[in-house]
Amino acid sequence: MSTAKATYGWALLSLMALVLAPAMVQVPYFLHLGILALIWMIVAQGQNLVQGFTGYVSIAAAGFMGVGAYASTLLTAKLGWPVWTSMACAPLVAGLLAVVVGYPSLRVKGHYFAIVTMAYNLVIFIVLINFSSLTGGESGITGIPKPENFSVLGLIVNFETRTAYYYLTLIFAVLATTVCGLVLHSRVGRVLLAIRQNEPLVDAAGVFAWRYKMFAFVLSAALCGVAGALYAHFIGFLNPEPFGVDQSLNAILAVILGGSGTLAGPAVGAFLVVALPEVLRVAETYRLIVYGLLLVLTTIFMPRGIIPLLTHAWVWLTSLFKRR
Repeated sequence: MSTAKATYGWALLSLMALVLAPAMVQVPYFLHLGILALIWMIVAQGQNLVQGFTGYVSIAAAGFMGVGAYASTLLTAKLGWPVWTSMACAPLVAGLLAVVVGYPSLRVKGHYFAIVTMAYNLVIFIVLINFSSLTGGESGITGIPKPENFSVLGLIVNFETRTAYYYLTLIFAVLATTVCGLVLHSRVGRVLLAIRQNEPLVDAAGVFAWRYKMFAFVLSAALCGVAGALYAHFIGFLNPEPFGVDQSLNAILAVILGGSGTLAGPAVGAFLVVALPEVLRVAETYRLIVYGLLLVLTTIFMPRGIIPLLTHAWVWLTSLFKRR
């Protein structure tokens, strides 16, 4: 019970800090990084569905993010659809693609699944580069509009400002975390955790494990599609570079650093993945070496991530005060 209370307490404090962040941050670039971190939080939550809950490592998160980004952008730029409608279609397109590629992919397990999904990410990346008549290739697409303004209680919300867009991404990040939490505490979540622990036993119990794996894979892709749409309309420029395999590896690292199989872990990991490269810019020559070393040490000495360590530390400290 104390561990649960500590988890909910940290979650509430973190949410309050995120809500108040725009009022406390004076440097616009920091708010820019905060928006990117929230977008990556959505990606990491999707990655956690497959990697943390189900025990399968997918290396296609950035690919599905790119599908969502280009789907929303092309529907807006080529067909003239409203941005809100285009953004709503992005997770549907990414999820539909996940159904198509997931059916054969989820027949394999372990390292083979990781290799297959990495191949899909490479295929998506190559298509985005070479299908230049539609995607613009390496030159990209410019002038991507922000979501249309709307009125709330007579107040006009202008998404051209960073603050408004920050709260938009925060809402989507909270919704993504809530959806993952509902899945985790449902019958579907219990089956996914059972698949992670002992998939042959799940099959022997008469449960069609591949259906649940497909559900996690498709929902993960849909969340990545949402993140891609938010990214495209925030940056205003789109090319294939942010959707390569290396970015999919960052999604995996975000889950590992924060805590695989937890709800708070991907959130913390997403901020670390965005913040660490910026902090290490002071050592430009050795930045990648230090970054890689930190990741290796974290993986070795904190294999369950940062969140479980912080939770146990909080419980230990509170128990000391209770004894006194």
